[in-house]
Amino acid sequence: MSALAIGGLGLLALCALIVLQVPIGIAMIVVGVVGYALQSGWGPALTVLAGESAGLLSSVDLATVPLFLMMGTFASAAGFSRDIYRAASCWFGHQRGGLAYSTMGGCAVFGAVCGSSTATAATFAKAALPEMLARGYSPAFSAGTIAAGGTLKALIPPSIVMILYCVVTKTYIFDLFYAALVPAALALALNLLAIRLIVWLRPEFAPVSDPVAKAEKWRALREASPVLWLMAAIFAGLYSGVFTVNEAASVAAILSLVFAVARRRMSWAAVWQGLRETASATAMIYTIIIGASVFSYFITLARVPEALVKLIGALPVPEIGIIACLLIAYLLLGAIFDEIAAMLITLPFVLPVIETMGFDPVWWGVINVVVVELGMIIPPIGIIVFVLHGLAPQIPIREIYRGVAPFIAADLVLLAILVAFPGLAMWLPMLLKG
Repeated sequence: MSALAIGGLGLLALCALIVLQVPIGIAMIVVGVVGYALQSGWGPALTVLAGESAGLLSSVDLATVPLFLMMGTFASAAGFSRDIYRAASCWFGHQRGGLAYSTMGGCAVFGAVCGSSTATAATFAKAALPEMLARGYSPAFSAGTIAAGGTLKALIPPSIVMILYCVVTKTYIFDLFYAALVPAALALALNLLAIRLIVWLRPEFAPVSDPVAKAEKWRALREASPVLWLMAAIFAGLYSGVFTVNEAASVAAILSLVFAVARRRMSWAAVWQGLRETASATAMIYTIIIGASVFSYFITLARVPEALVKLIGALPVPEIGIIACLLIAYLLLGAIFDEIAAMLITLPFVLPVIETMGFDPVWWGVINVVVVELGMIIPPIGIIVFVLHGLAPQIPIREIYRGVAPFIAADLVLLAILVAFPGLAMWLPMLLKG
């Protein structure tokens, strides 16, 4: 049997298990172990499973994941998102589209201290959506802004998705963090530009509200200051070299808890609930990563990446055409799977192709994050759209998709720019390397 046939059967078996509602991590472990055993025997297959599990569970880099998840859980429980949004709306809400700008900026800030796109979108659906609707904003425009804001978090370091990409691909984490800074700023700028165009073309979508008194503005800013201090501590520590990524994650988790307790927004019940949620999410992520690693061993043993590289190399298609096909495939996957699962399932197949074509894995990491997150708001099965509809059932799904369409266009422009000009992502890591 050819390598591609073996790989195809493995993917079919994986999809079948997922359809049968087997958790994705467990499904990858089962397919990886069985596929490896059929080629080399059960002894080596079980050795790979045990070795990879032990190695990943003791990984120092991967230890940052539960710490950042804990930070996000405490920040959410303490109501930091509400503070961010209230401060931003007090300062900018009197401008046309001011609440939309505030929501987008608030999602970007809160996304940096939250481990999940869906959690960021769900949090702002509770904090921002009622305010926007109460002030006469279009339901489609309001929901679309929140959905698009939720996808910003993955590009803003420290990002759990980027950390996992680096662990799996053995890429230096700071290289990807630095590479994502310019694309993250560009993504935010393009989304804000989309808001500006919408309110210019359809001013009725965003009525102007009354200005807020200066005293109220400063009070709202003071209430949001713990989040700003938390962000400043993380970024200053990381990029000045004072903290490693692990130390930054530890400091961030502790500070988020300290700020919440100091402001009397944290009870023992909330702390316990936060720890439970963190443990549950961490277990899920570790299971998926172990599954992806074992599945990758099976694929590598079957020489699927080599066969795929040869097949693609023989196609009369330019490299840009191959990249375009991969991006379309990722958009479809992102609409079906969680962003972490979509990325880890495909890396064993895609990364060898990218490296063979001469592209940098760090650049592809930025592209990967952007395209998978974008898939979460693209029809017909955008996960974030369904989350928003579940929280606001009065807004039809088609209306949410209509509202998110301009932001999808903005993110597609971002993808096109990053593909056409890889230097935008790579110049900062290169500059810092000297």
